[in-house]
Amino acid sequence: MEGLIPTVVLFIAIQFILLFLHPLQPAMSRPHNNFTDLESLLAFKASVADPHGLLATNWTANASFCSWNGVRCSHRRQRVVALKLPDFFLGGSISPHIANLSFLSFLDLSNNTLTGPIPGAIGRLPRLALLSLAFNSLSGPIPLSIFNMSSLVKVSLKMNNLSGSLPSDTDPPFMLPRLQKMSLSENHLTGSITPNFARCSQLQGLSLSFNNFSGSIPPELGNITGLNILYLGANQLTGTIPASIGKLSKLNRLELGGNSLQGVIPEELGNLLDVQYLGLAENNLTGSIPMALLNASKIDNLILFGNNLIGSIPATLGVSWPQLEILNIRRNLLTGRLDFISSLSNCRNLRHLILSENKISDFLPNSLGNLSTSLNYLVLYSNYIKGRIPSTVGNLSGLIGLDLGQNELVGEIPSELSRLKGLQGMSLSRTRLSGYIPHELGLMTGLNALILEENALSGTIPHSLGNISGLQILSLAANGLFSSIPDSLWSLSGLRELNLSGNTLDGSLPQQMDNLKFFDKLDLSKNRFSGNISSVLGNLQMITYLDLSNNSFDGEIPSSLDRLVINVEYMNLSYNRISGTIPKSFTNLGKLYSLDLSFNKLQGPIPEGGVFSNSSIVSLEGNPTLCGAFKLGFSPCPSPSNSKSNLHLLKYILPPIVLVVLLLSCFCTRLIFRIWGKKLNLPSEDASLNTIRVISYRELVRATNNFSEANLVGRGSFSSVFKAYLDDGLITAVKVLNSENQSALRSFDAEYCVLSKIRHRNLVRIISMCSNLDFKALVLQFMPNGSLEQWLHSHSYYLNLLQRINVMVDVSFAFEYLHHYHPHVVVHRDLKPSNVLLDENMTAHVSDFGISKLFLGDSQSILSATAPGTLGYMAPEYGSTGKVSRKGDVYSFGILLLETFTRKKPTDAMFDGELSLRQWVTRAYPSAVLEIVDPDLLKKVLIFNGNQALQLLLANVCRRLLNWVCLARGTRHKRGFR
Repeated sequence: MEGLIPTVVLFIAIQFILLFLHPLQPAMSRPHNNFTDLESLLAFKASVADPHGLLATNWTANASFCSWNGVRCSHRRQRVVALKLPDFFLGGSISPHIANLSFLSFLDLSNNTLTGPIPGAIGRLPRLALLSLAFNSLSGPIPLSIFNMSSLVKVSLKMNNLSGSLPSDTDPPFMLPRLQKMSLSENHLTGSITPNFARCSQLQGLSLSFNNFSGSIPPELGNITGLNILYLGANQLTGTIPASIGKLSKLNRLELGGNSLQGVIPEELGNLLDVQYLGLAENNLTGSIPMALLNASKIDNLILFGNNLIGSIPATLGVSWPQLEILNIRRNLLTGRLDFISSLSNCRNLRHLILSENKISDFLPNSLGNLSTSLNYLVLYSNYIKGRIPSTVGNLSGLIGLDLGQNELVGEIPSELSRLKGLQGMSLSRTRLSGYIPHELGLMTGLNALILEENALSGTIPHSLGNISGLQILSLAANGLFSSIPDSLWSLSGLRELNLSGNTLDGSLPQQMDNLKFFDKLDLSKNRFSGNISSVLGNLQMITYLDLSNNSFDGEIPSSLDRLVINVEYMNLSYNRISGTIPKSFTNLGKLYSLDLSFNKLQGPIPEGGVFSNSSIVSLEGNPTLCGAFKLGFSPCPSPSNSKSNLHLLKYILPPIVLVVLLLSCFCTRLIFRIWGKKLNLPSEDASLNTIRVISYRELVRATNNFSEANLVGRGSFSSVFKAYLDDGLITAVKVLNSENQSALRSFDAEYCVLSKIRHRNLVRIISMCSNLDFKALVLQFMPNGSLEQWLHSHSYYLNLLQRINVMVDVSFAFEYLHHYHPHVVVHRDLKPSNVLLDENMTAHVSDFGISKLFLGDSQSILSATAPGTLGYMAPEYGSTGKVSRKGDVYSFGILLLETFTRKKPTDAMFDGELSLRQWVTRAYPSAVLEIVDPDLLKKVLIFNGNQALQLLLANVCRRLLNWVCLARGTRHKRGFR
């Protein structure tokens, strides 16, 4: 015994020394007591980063660990039962020694910046009921041991970087008998959703959304009878929605959106009588909205957008879902009417009504104004909604966003919209709205964005828009606005985007633009602005998009634009009259993806390097005096030495040339006087044929990019017309005749003969021609504003009253010249809107003389074997007898006049049988004139105080128009028009 005692003492001493040297070793083999808890907490503290010292100031040996921040102990045994440290800004990792807190029931380390894996030892905590590690940066798989903890009630691991899959049937047992809530959302978990969740009989909430789960939704989930929250959205799930989901009678919120589910919405979902939130968006669901779904009367959020649903929206949904707050069914294939709008007035909590990007075709009902004043967003864009905007929309005082764009709306913008004081964004773009922009819109002082682009609005930009001090986005592009930009707009210091392109605005860029320090996008293209490009543009250093193209700016590019190199990504100054050289600083435009300086009067060397070394970024064509930049297709610049020698040679060459020119001038002058002495009349215009330049076929191929479809302007039975860019920078129209059509070849000779002799400001001018055995083409003056046809009959274009009168006057001047002032009478025989072309100043030019005829004398006519012309525009006797005369053109001009002011084609479907356009107008005179005039035109004529004055004016116009038509037939109107 005496020898045994030293041995036992030595053994105990060794154990004590080992314990002292390894105090933080997990004590799996020794009893867990408060010393173990202390060791575990200290090990936890050592593994985490505590940048704000929230643990360092409190977790010290001077105080009991039961008083440390986030630590809670049991009263009887002083053992740690809870560790709650959310929002403590802790970094580092989770120590596995935390598993030695054997009495731990609550572990909450959420909303920190912890990294590394979740220790698998946590799964051995026998009393753990709550585990929350959400909102960290933990990685790796979820330990399988966690899925076999009989004590767990709530688990939240969402918003981490966890990966791996859920346990399968071959893994350790999946036993969570007390589990009530589990959230694994917003991680990177993969694999399928295990049906083992059905074993969790007490499960109430399951969130697996925003992961990468695949496969189908397990039908077994329908057996979790106590489930009230099921979030499986934003995964890669396929298959159909299990009908068994309809058995979850206590379900309150169901989110399956953002997957690839297909098939129809199960009728069984109508059994979810307690469901409030139903989200099935962004799938491939088909079929219609099931009527059985109306049984789920507690629905307050129905989110079905981004599917392929068809059919109509149930008319009684507002009655069935009185608690509805959000209805979002955009981006589907829904059709039908808007009759359900009336039932929605029963939903007094409705906040979002989003029906955009469907195929709904109906008129906006007045009942729209009966919707809840709580409605924040009304979004109906991209449908087939027709009619006028009801003024009752002004009753929706709670609106924040209103979007009715991309529909078929007509009429004016209701001034009642100005009552929407809280409205922040309004878009009425791409519709057929007309009239003036109401000045009352300036009362909507809460607006951040006003988008009215691509309509038929006219008049001036209201000065009152400058009162909307918070306006950030203003787009009035592609309308018929004119006059200058009001100065008040330049006072909107918060304006970020201004798009006024595609109008007829004029004036110059003012100095007040300097106020717009936060400008990001400025588009003033396709207007009539003139003057120098203001140097204040250089102060807009935040700008990324600048488009001043297709205007009349002149002068040089201001050097102040150097300061835009920081942010500008797109710059377009093309189709102006800008001269001077290209600033060398443009080579520093580092973020630029497009620079267009084409078709100006720029000269001198092209800067080297930077963006000018990339031909896909820079466009400089149409500036023939530029030089350098071989990659961009320009000739090299002359060297200074060559220039000096050339100047030296000019000293000797120029004087003899001048002398010769003077002698020739004197000789020509004397010759002309001699001719005048013999003959007083002017020389024949045939002499002008010698001045017509013949262009080679090869140049036309280059100018039209080998006659590509991209340059095709129009195609007829005899010819095709291409837009062409000649080598000297001139933009032209090339009319290429069909060489296989013999009548087309005969038409070429006649047309060239006529056009080459004619010079008048209202006739399309011939520039050149190209002819060989297999190819015949005319090079004509290009008309950038297209034809009268598109301006009358396309909803994207609009001509006001003055413009229409000017066009008709231009056409009349053209025919006055052809019929009376040309040496020979020229009859066109095919006058119609498509043959009236408009140049950049909206001046009309009559085109297409391919079937014109020359007549020797003033009153001769000719019988034609064919009946050229277009049905509806030909005089009746012209089509029946083939007799050609000037009266036929006069008749066509009269029909063109009626069409211009009624906007009705003579071939309209309404003119069948005995009724014609002329007869229709005749019957309307004088009592119903307002009914036949273009409705859009009436809305623009606001200078009259009442319908009586307008009626009288239009009746007088109709009288004169009808007389034009009757004049061709040698008659007067039966009602005594004079």
